[in-house]
Amino acid sequence: MNFENKNFILAIVLSMLIIFGWQFAGPYLFPGMIHKPVLTTQTATTPTGTPAASGAVPDITPEALAASREAALAASPRLPFKTDFIEGSIDLKGAMIDDLHLLRYRETIDPNSPTITFLSPSGTPGALFAEQGVVPATGTTAKLPDTSTVWTAPAGAVLSESNPVTLTWDNGAGLKFSRKIEISDEYLFTVTQTVENTTSAPVAMIPYARIQRQDTPKVAGYWVFFEGMLGWIDGSLHELHYKDVNGQTEPDRRDTTGGWIGFTDKYWAAAVIPDQSAAVTASFIHTKLGDRDLYQTDYLAKDALVVQPGQSASTSGRLFAGAKVVSTINSIESLYQIQGFSYIIDWGWFYFLTKPFFYLLAWLKSLVGNFGIAILLATVLVKAAVFPLANKSYASMSKMKKLQPEMERLKKEYPDDKMKQQQEMMALYKREKVSPLSGCLPVVVQIPIFFSLYKVILTSIELRHAPFFGWIHDLSAPDPTSLFNLFGLIPWTPPHMLMIGVWPIIMGITMWLQMRLNPAPPDPVQASLFNWMPVMFTFMLGSFPVGLVIYWAWSNTLSILQQSFIMKRNGVDVNLLGNVKNSLPFLKKKATS
Repeated sequence: MNFENKNFILAIVLSMLIIFGWQFAGPYLFPGMIHKPVLTTQTATTPTGTPAASGAVPDITPEALAASREAALAASPRLPFKTDFIEGSIDLKGAMIDDLHLLRYRETIDPNSPTITFLSPSGTPGALFAEQGVVPATGTTAKLPDTSTVWTAPAGAVLSESNPVTLTWDNGAGLKFSRKIEISDEYLFTVTQTVENTTSAPVAMIPYARIQRQDTPKVAGYWVFFEGMLGWIDGSLHELHYKDVNGQTEPDRRDTTGGWIGFTDKYWAAAVIPDQSAAVTASFIHTKLGDRDLYQTDYLAKDALVVQPGQSASTSGRLFAGAKVVSTINSIESLYQIQGFSYIIDWGWFYFLTKPFFYLLAWLKSLVGNFGIAILLATVLVKAAVFPLANKSYASMSKMKKLQPEMERLKKEYPDDKMKQQQEMMALYKREKVSPLSGCLPVVVQIPIFFSLYKVILTSIELRHAPFFGWIHDLSAPDPTSLFNLFGLIPWTPPHMLMIGVWPIIMGITMWLQMRLNPAPPDPVQASLFNWMPVMFTFMLGSFPVGLVIYWAWSNTLSILQQSFIMKRNGVDVNLLGNVKNSLPFLKKKATS
């Protein structure tokens, strides 16, 4: 096998090892960035430092499994809300934010398909809802609002970005409560709780907020991005898969000042956000109720809210519930100084590459109006940026080609002395100033680029349902066509492994042609491996997002042009057509007959 072919195969193997190995080994090599919370005590204190409460955030027991989501929504009075981005309602019983639709996103690429339903009431299948409230501090016996409290909203009120709404409740014993709810920044709720004390004694209570998810959600299962419970706690990101907390006997708790805690799906997230200067205890909780799994993320303030007689006091917190749009997340983090909020988007261990690559694609898309064209342009820019390195590598490869006759002579001169062969070849490389590993560099350089684009396409909501041209209506999904039903001519849906569409085939052909720039290895086994490798990659990438496959096919095409140009400039014959014929047995046989 000649060195170019050896290097190419070596580079492919290195690519796979780095791409997959980094994701699995990264948390162990760099454990300081992502942690799993550990069990700590949970104690709130009054301003004097005495214990405020021994209890935790109260549990929510879900209603019996509702017959339908509609039935659950109709079971109690509600405050509707509507903006350009979200629509839904707040359950006035408990002031639960538990009904939310994302108006900018639909379930499928069909523009008439239903909008995404993100939050749903307790008791419904896959319920997900949020609540902010207070619990009594130690020694407080006053009646406080709880999950059964029915709040009063102004008649006919509709919550919107321009119209905040205040809910009220009177405990009938000298305490008046209000909750002002505001919507801003597309998906951000701000809840300000105010207590007016008309009694003759101070009252102490502890603010809390929580998000509860009922039933284990169906996750995509990709290793490349995280889905589950997460939070920014004590200066670092904490991630727990649902399986991590199953079977726990005690909540996972950790003290922090500020930060946030919640749940993330592939494209959507919900997180409760305390005052960033407040000391709180954050918790990850899993319990079972019958055969239902209940997951909860919450925070409980460390300091009690004390309301003196004849005075009022307030506390506020926020809830993010919506799409993980990069510009929105960054804006919220910056505007409200929320610690680590941008980490709610999983940029991965290659964040120093994936984030810039996303911003490059977003900028190009703003210029051309199509993410597919943006991917093609980004590939050209990347190729131009690494051209000096590629030029050096391909030039060295070209020199290696010129040395092939001399290398063959050394093999014949020392047929039984492999060590002497290698010594003479190394001396030849040194004398001619070439590197036998030069062929790896052009491919190895593409490894982080390939992975970054894979990460961006697979996880960025901006590319969800982003069209290209023709039959490609979603760059984040695999090519919907298949060779095995003749691209739709046969009324049959092939199995997942046989969904080999037009673009994966184009990618395989361009990869095969790029490999033909080098003569086929003389060894039949090696030649067969070289011929079948593009087929293997075609099947492997058939289930990848088509945006990534388009990138690879276009990158191969540019590499063919680039390498051919450099080889010609270095005086090496580019016999692509001849190499193609020699690689195909039936053409080779015809040519020799």
